[in-house]
Amino acid sequence: MAEQRLTGRDPDTGRPLAVSVADGVITAVGEGPADETHWLSPGLVDLQVNGFAGHDLNAPGLTVDVVSALVRSLHARGVTTFVPTLVTAEHERTADALAVIAAARRADPLVAHAAPYVHLEGPHISPQDGPRGVHAERWVRPPSTDEFEAWQRACGGLVGMVTLSPHHPGSAAYIAHLTARGVHVAVGHTHADPGQIHAAAAAGARLSTHLGNGAHAVLPRHPNYLWSQLADDRLTASLIADGHHLPADTLVAMLRAKGQDRCVLVSDAVALAGCPPGHYETPVGGRVELHDDGRLVAAGTPYLAGAARCLSEGVAHVVAAAGLGLGAALRMATAGPGRFVADRGRLAVGGPADLVRFAFAPGDRDLTVHTALLLGRPAPGGSPR
Repeated sequence: MAEQRLTGRDPDTGRPLAVSVADGVITAVGEGPADETHWLSPGLVDLQVNGFAGHDLNAPGLTVDVVSALVRSLHARGVTTFVPTLVTAEHERTADALAVIAAARRADPLVAHAAPYVHLEGPHISPQDGPRGVHAERWVRPPSTDEFEAWQRACGGLVGMVTLSPHHPGSAAYIAHLTARGVHVAVGHTHADPGQIHAAAAAGARLSTHLGNGAHAVLPRHPNYLWSQLADDRLTASLIADGHHLPADTLVAMLRAKGQDRCVLVSDAVALAGCPPGHYETPVGGRVELHDDGRLVAAGTPYLAGAARCLSEGVAHVVAAAGLGLGAALRMATAGPGRFVADRGRLAVGGPADLVRFAFAPGDRDLTVHTALLLGRPAPGGSPR
């Protein structure tokens, strides 16, 4: 591949940069043109994506083409690394979806790079209303190392993250087993007590899945599982910063309690993210309504039925709601989550040529992506400057 050159300002310092890439790798980082007005960042890293732009990983009959189209749809929005996320389902359906994602990675080097592993969000979650969210109660079950190993055989060891509720008996041993295999374990969709939360972290859990969501509507003041996860420094909190899942005050308080270095932004996007407003029928959640502002609810109710905004919009929302600089917000969507994906999300010589050049000003609701490079290849319809 011929060498390419991309320019833009560093979101932290405002310094103009010029980045050269060849054969999918960053080959040089130097001074850019003084009149540059766009920003340049590592590509966004999203640890939780169920679907986007109509491409649904959790719908029956998942195909290689759907996975490939999902990668390219996210790429065009600046998301160059994401973790395909499968929710609670019967064993065979999960195994089939894992096999399809593995086949898509074998068939397409861009898919293999952009989707390095799969996140199983369940089925070992709380069966209780509230913490369970929209996951199907009939498929919630305790953790089983035999079942986990069967899933790994179905996909060649592609499961790299599991979200569970550590209230289940044997959770600590299960977490230790997965951690020994190099799998990231997250606490989420839980009603576990503080002792169970801390025992999970001691066994190797290192993340909290969309902290503050997948929870009861009413909780004791203290103790409760939110305080315990905020207090445990071993747990990095993923946060859905779409303006709907966490009110601004909650988002700010969680960022301050955990610290920005222990927080990462996720979209938790479902297939309707990036789609026009309207009423839809979905495999997970049933009849839903997508509003103009990106709020997705069960039709006729105020209750959220999933997240419908891209990670780029989450970055813009954090700048506005938490009063952070663009560079700080971006780190929670690049280098922060990149710690859990082979150290992605960094702009460095020798690193993968995953870059995004975009326009943004305070008050904007999204990053306006002009060029996205995934292994040095432009997003569909885009070309480097």
